[in-house]
Amino acid sequence: MLSAIELLGVISSAIYGVLLARRNHFDFVGVLTLSFIVAFGGGTLRDVMLDRHPLFWIQYDHFALIVFVLALIGSALKRWPNWLEKGLFLPDALGMGFFSIVGANHALNAGTTPFVASLFGVITGTFGGVIGDVVCNQVPNLFRPTTPLYATCSFLGCWVYLLLGMAGVAEPITLWSGTLTIVVSRLAALRWNLRLPPTSGLPSQWTS
Repeated sequence: MLSAIELLGVISSAIYGVLLARRNHFDFVGVLTLSFIVAFGGGTLRDVMLDRHPLFWIQYDHFALIVFVLALIGSALKRWPNWLEKGLFLPDALGMGFFSIVGANHALNAGTTPFVASLFGVITGTFGGVIGDVVCNQVPNLFRPTTPLYATCSFLGCWVYLLLGMAGVAEPITLWSGTLTIVVSRLAALRWNLRLPPTSGLPSQWTS
């Protein structure tokens, strides 16, 4: 079950990387590079910090092939449907949901506390996108003061997963419950522009 969720995370994040690269008018090399960064950046950072070897996309080398094929298709198609070109938020939310839960699970298996595992979930789910935004010379969504709830959704979903697991709920239910919490809360935040209140000293506006 966990491997299927990780695969879905790779696919979703790679699609987000392709769409982001197309929005920035990258060529094939740029599309491929950005897709790899977004799909593998957060998980690679997690594996390095947890001293997990080989890195997950090296251990499961078909992940790299899948990203390559998606980047190739994304570069070859001259025109995509307008709704897909504008729908960056959906694969981004899906990728964050899938990867966050995978990251929390791997951290728990490495012997971390639940709180640290939730942080690793956030790192895994968000940092690929952070690096991708930096490559595109953009302020990452994670740090934009006007961005609706982002990392908060990942943190919340990780705790849904962790608390259900502590309560003895079957793993498939905990995995999907945590993932759905992240995806739904992120989409809701985008739909209703939900943000966290600002810290002192910032302009009088809501920040994420």
